[in-house]
Amino acid sequence: MCAATAASRGRRVALIDHATKLAEKIRISGGGRCNFTNLHAGPANYVSDNPHFCRSALTRYTPQDFLSLLKKYQVAWHEKHKGQLFCDESAEEIIRVLKSECDKAGVRWKMPVSVDSIEQRASGFILKTSAGEFSAESVVLASGGLSIPKIGATDFAYRIARQFELKIVEPRPALVPLTFAQSVWAPFVPLAGISLEVDISTGTKKNKITFREDLLFTHRGLSGPAILQISSYWEPGTPLTINLLPEIDLTPALLEQKSGNKKQLSTVLTQYMPARLAEGLLASCAIDGSGRMADLSDKVLRRIGDAVNQWQLTPDGTEGYRKAEVTRGGIDTRELSQQTMMVQKVPGLFVVGEAMDVTGWLGGYNFQWAWASGYVAGQSA
Repeated sequence: MCAATAASRGRRVALIDHATKLAEKIRISGGGRCNFTNLHAGPANYVSDNPHFCRSALTRYTPQDFLSLLKKYQVAWHEKHKGQLFCDESAEEIIRVLKSECDKAGVRWKMPVSVDSIEQRASGFILKTSAGEFSAESVVLASGGLSIPKIGATDFAYRIARQFELKIVEPRPALVPLTFAQSVWAPFVPLAGISLEVDISTGTKKNKITFREDLLFTHRGLSGPAILQISSYWEPGTPLTINLLPEIDLTPALLEQKSGNKKQLSTVLTQYMPARLAEGLLASCAIDGSGRMADLSDKVLRRIGDAVNQWQLTPDGTEGYRKAEVTRGGIDTRELSQQTMMVQKVPGLFVVGEAMDVTGWLGGYNFQWAWASGYVAGQSA
């Protein structure tokens, strides 16, 4: 996006990429259909130590701007869920559009080419690469974060940032499944495969964040959109609170059914949730599900209600960068101009996309940040 924008202004642009295959991260996204933007993308959908930084770029290049580009190339798309837009056919179409825009503007492709060093000179920069030396007035770091190393992710942007003494917000995996200690998770292993919509939250008071999304039980822990979303906000050592029945307050519902009810507790719970989930929750609370409703104390029913509507558990970690869709943290945005993406103390050096400390929610927001930040830098470089 940045290369095409800069070249269309008449700049001479070389796009240097160490990968052998172009745009692999686009290719594998959205199950191969690329969730390329979100209609609702705005500053509130991004995590950053400097939350207002992304506002300017997101205003100047919007989801509608990207849709106009797709229209030009007759790419068909559909909205799936909560403003998430996907290609009807394949992620290859997004790659085709961006590559065509670069080719049309005269961008020169240099790949696979690795960059050994970047040196600043009075006239700009000298890049020493596996294909020889390049001199450039501007250099744009668009090399992403640490997520999914098997498709070529590296710490290149952070190495260059350290070279130029730029602050870095500590990188960590985000949009990533969370794991739990074996002893904590043992009662829930048999629930693998169960999926349901939940409210999930972490943090306290003004730092509390809640998402309503689908939760998936796995052999090792929890996954699904709910966990991926909350993982960007979860701090190690803190609990998650999960409401497994967000539309029903279970305690009063059970108390109402208690009087004279000869049904077993486990049978009543299956009105509200899958039988396997009911069994797992009863086991984790050490409550016998075969007891008749009428014989159970109000205290026991309240314990079940709390276990369902306010299930608290503390992850012991994440599945790491190999499973993380993005990297939270990165080059501190306070080092950059929000109008141009240029490093303020290194004229001519720009940073775009995931290399900086701007992380979008799940659902197309990270691609929209890539397009918007790339466009803004391409306007200025």
